[in-house]
Amino acid sequence: MEKIKIMTIFGTRPEAIKMAPLVKELEKHKEIESKVCVTGQHREMLDQVLELFNIKPNYDLNIMKTKQTLTGITCRVIESLEELFNEYTPDMVLVHGDTTTTFAASLAAFYKQIKVGHVEAGLRTGDKYFPFPEEMNRKLTGAIADMHFAPTSGSKNNLLKEGINELDIFVTGNTVIDAMDTTVEENYLFNSEELNDIDFNSKKVIMVTAHRRENWGEGIENICLALKDIVTKNEDVEIVYLVHLNPVVKDVVEKHLSGLHRVHLLPPQDTKETHNLMNKCFMVMTDSGGLQEEAPHLGKPVLVLRDVTERPEAVEAGTVKLVGTDREIIVKTAEEILEAAEVYKEMSNAINPYGDGKASRRIVQAILYGFQKVENKPDEFIVK
Repeated sequence: MEKIKIMTIFGTRPEAIKMAPLVKELEKHKEIESKVCVTGQHREMLDQVLELFNIKPNYDLNIMKTKQTLTGITCRVIESLEELFNEYTPDMVLVHGDTTTTFAASLAAFYKQIKVGHVEAGLRTGDKYFPFPEEMNRKLTGAIADMHFAPTSGSKNNLLKEGINELDIFVTGNTVIDAMDTTVEENYLFNSEELNDIDFNSKKVIMVTAHRRENWGEGIENICLALKDIVTKNEDVEIVYLVHLNPVVKDVVEKHLSGLHRVHLLPPQDTKETHNLMNKCFMVMTDSGGLQEEAPHLGKPVLVLRDVTERPEAVEAGTVKLVGTDREIIVKTAEEILEAAEVYKEMSNAINPYGDGKASRRIVQAILYGFQKVENKPDEFIVK
């Protein structure tokens, strides 16, 4: 029996977390020849995830450079993949989400007339500059893709509005839920002693990440000032801010929050540390996309430090609130959750609309169906 040659391509830590369970699922099927290619758009953070999930890439393009630009990343990925596809031509490449690796890999595959499967397809804000460059990376990848693995029915509807054939769309849930089912441990001990020393039972610990390009400058300034207000006015609050290493973010955060009592400024933690910190914390404040999906799975309220989100399902479900970067709004909304038990309970008990831990299985079944290895299209993920 001729195997389906599938190459999974990713390059950043968020992609790796969400693609890892899919790689593991692909490896289980004798009908599939699975290859993994990493671009190395992120290096150290990517390697941490590969080690955690015991994934050994078949190909490593290692494109990362200091002070790299979007143009540079795009060009290096396309050129490197052109060489690779001349050596090994898959039947389909799988890409994830909205990174520059995702768009560039899709374009490189298109140039070689290789089919593209888009995991986490169909997320949209409707504004091409928010988030930047992610919104257009998703749309351009969607225009190229042959199979669209939409995490939710809302994402499917976005694709239908753009003229994508319904037969090419599969609602699967989000693979990050699959990943979290393997990383979160109830009695977890952190590698960081600073985290182990925090009393998560008696303190209301707020986990923070904020680093997106559209928040650079005034946005990050306002977020830091709001955090300072919150921890100063609330004696039972501790803040753990996982600070991005980019000096554009790091310098501002340290200027406002360094040395402040009950504020812990830590570098980005590996995936397992981050997931277990989220599991132990009281609530999450973030401008990240992935955390908007991960925290609801753990029953943690989320304040999204952005004006728009391509993940509206959690807002509609009630576990996420959009607060933007206005200092007063951030403080007011955070204190409502900190002080009102009924508000916290309502947000933490909201249904997670992003998955049931079976997304990877659905995606692989969809691929087998698309290549006519099985007769039945997989059942869609439905929020119950």
